[in-house]
Amino acid sequence: MESPKYGRVMLKISGEALIGKADYGIDTKVMDNIANQIGEVVLMGVEIAVVVGGGNFWRGVAASANGMDRTTADYIGMLATVMNAIGLQDALEKKNISTRVQSSITMQEIAEPFIRRRALRHLEKKRVVIFAGGTGNPYFSTDTAAALRALEINAEILFKATKVDGVYNKDPKKYPDAKKYEELTYLEVLEKNLRILDSTATSLCMENDLPVVVFDITKSGNIKDVISGKKIGTIVRRGG
Repeated sequence: MESPKYGRVMLKISGEALIGKADYGIDTKVMDNIANQIGEVVLMGVEIAVVVGGGNFWRGVAASANGMDRTTADYIGMLATVMNAIGLQDALEKKNISTRVQSSITMQEIAEPFIRRRALRHLEKKRVVIFAGGTGNPYFSTDTAAALRALEINAEILFKATKVDGVYNKDPKKYPDAKKYEELTYLEVLEKNLRILDSTATSLCMENDLPVVVFDITKSGNIKDVISGKKIGTIVRRGG
């Protein structure tokens, strides 16, 4: 079995990555594939926490642009992340992987409240901890929640899992000549406005020297490979 390069990691899964070929919602086959990949990492002894976005159900910014109050729209988005977290928990526990969902919005019937010390204890016991509800505040994305929680649990790296195999200078689906970046600095991400993470999340990672790897989660085995240190996707870190 391959040896992991990291002992504790944060995995951010975009909500859009859960859609599969549908227009919205959760594709159970996609969720099952992700659960299998996470299970491989657990067997390697890695402590893994997960933040799942809610874009497969709701996008608060888009709703706000169409006239809804931004704070209201963002709270609806936080509820969408809870649905995804519970769905992922179900997929993992069907594979006998011990999990805990912690929500920044109190929902005691279905999730624990976010308590840092309790989250750390779960990780030490090799439970997968799924953080739901974003930061619990409007105007902050789940990217920022992932960066924040990663720092709170002392994760060594943040993995941003998407449907694209890295960061490009333009949309590779629209432009065949799109250039893929193998490595970027935080400042380059901000200056080029690449939007792989929002600016708040990027700045948070930069200030605390938390490296980020953007990779394609749809390919089976990629989570294990990237945690093993294989060069997959695009890495963002301090330059020099």
